Amino acid sequence: MAGRKFSHRVKNVVRQIEVGHVLSYKEVAKLAGNPKAYRAVANVMANNFDPNIPCHRVIRSDGQLGDYNRGGEDKKRALLESEGYTMKT
Repeated sequence: MAGRKFSHRVKNVVRQIEVGHVLSYKEVAKLAGNPKAYRAVANVMANNFDPNIPCHRVIRSDGQLGDYNRGGEDKKRALLESEGYTMKT
């Protein structure tokens, strides 16, 4: 039950990330109420297929994109660039 509640909070946080912006898995975990649960955030995103939850806007803390369950890193990059997000080098 606690896992479902956290998953719901994670999805609510991610749903609010604006176009052209990103949050790290760690930032999402903190905003969802459990700062150390960034790996759990990654798992929630990996299993998210709801198009209303923009999981492509969640990236690694080091600025790398990380994987994307709907087409891999290249697809994630393309989506972010199409939204106006500029990759940090």
